[in-house]
Amino acid sequence: MKKNPDKRYEVDLYEPISQYFRRQEYEVKGEVLHCDLTAVKADELIIVELKRHLSVELLIQAAKRQRLTDLVYIAIPKPKYSLFSKKWQDICHLIRRLECGLLFVSFQKGGAGVVTEVFPPSPFDRHKSMQRSKKKRTRIIKEMDGRSGDYNVGGSHQTKIMTAYKENCIQIACLLLRFGPSTPKNLRQWGTGEKTLDILSKNYYGWFEKIQRGVYSMSEKGKQELGDYPELVEQYSRMAENANAGCESNSDNK
Repeated sequence: MKKNPDKRYEVDLYEPISQYFRRQEYEVKGEVLHCDLTAVKADELIIVELKRHLSVELLIQAAKRQRLTDLVYIAIPKPKYSLFSKKWQDICHLIRRLECGLLFVSFQKGGAGVVTEVFPPSPFDRHKSMQRSKKKRTRIIKEMDGRSGDYNVGGSHQTKIMTAYKENCIQIACLLLRFGPSTPKNLRQWGTGEKTLDILSKNYYGWFEKIQRGVYSMSEKGKQELGDYPELVEQYSRMAENANAGCESNSDNK
């Protein structure tokens, strides 16, 4: 069977990569004990796994080769899609996380393949990686603290997600329904939190309306959509009743 000249195979990667390492004075051999390409210089052993595209199988093969050496590369033809996409950045993170190196082979019509070392095999600094994501970790914990319960099913797609922000909106809405138009200051005294003014002024869901300076009430849209969250409405309505009872009790004791 003749090979498609426009399609690249694993064997097409071998020669450019072998020449790449030979120029660095490595001794190169192909298919040594199931390793696609091996390169040796002094006591240094490099293993390269060749594939037409990235796959879980390729990552597994590379991880197995790390039983033999720390210097394991994955080699693929240079992808035609954007290398600036989030998907590609995530793929690179995974390869680095596995402490593997990555080689691209570019092919031009009538020319030999050109090898580019995207990054070498190197130890992955997990602590440094976590430090870079410290703000996101803080946001996750803050988001969890802002939710009063578990109202979402993990793995759900194309469904309404209950966030701490939306729950805060529901709390404010329940208080406005119970006590009528109010100021952000009064709402905060009932426990709606520091974001109350921001929520009312930005009015992301269209649930609120400003009826005069510094005073807000519920919109018709808010009243209708609040019915989609009966469990939380019941919870915050009950909290509003308790807050009102507490205020009346304090007033009687004065």
